[in-house]
Amino acid sequence: MLGVIRDERGVTVVEFALVAPTFLLLLMGTLDIGQMVYAQSVLDGAVQAAARDASLEGGDTDAADAMVLERVQGIMPGVKLDTSRTSYYDFADIERAEQWNDADDNGLCNDGESYVDENRNEQWDDDIGVSGNGGANDVVIYRVQATYDPMIKVPFLKRAWQSRTLEASALKKNQPFANQENYSSTARTCS
Repeated sequence: MLGVIRDERGVTVVEFALVAPTFLLLLMGTLDIGQMVYAQSVLDGAVQAAARDASLEGGDTDAADAMVLERVQGIMPGVKLDTSRTSYYDFADIERAEQWNDADDNGLCNDGESYVDENRNEQWDDDIGVSGNGGANDVVIYRVQATYDPMIKVPFLKRAWQSRTLEASALKKNQPFANQENYSSTARTCS
């Protein structure tokens, strides 16, 4: 009986069976996080380069978006990009509301309060920015959302298998290749 208790053959197999799943799960998780961090880094660099290219005279926003896709698609399998550009007259105007007389002090333009339609869209906006790449000397915020499926499927973490979304943005001022168009001073009233 003592011989059976002291027999250590097969212990390594039992130890491996206990340690291997945990080790493999940690290894796969590390590879998954590594892919995500690398993808974010490449996306950030591509967005900065695309924003710079689009800020030049004759900048092609479609070509800039295509360049971002080309740079990230090898790292993010099946990536889908959602891009947007919002332009402003100046840095101080970013996310600024159009000027209005807030008579009831509720932070909204309503009940016949007057406002200045600075971005010429015939309605009051709580963000004066205009969609698009703007014109000469305009400040542009370029935002990109990249949705992709992770390469590594981590077992037991079904949520980690789902698609991921990474975001990057760049703030650039367009080159002064022409006279900058100023804001409108047309007065209107809110409904």
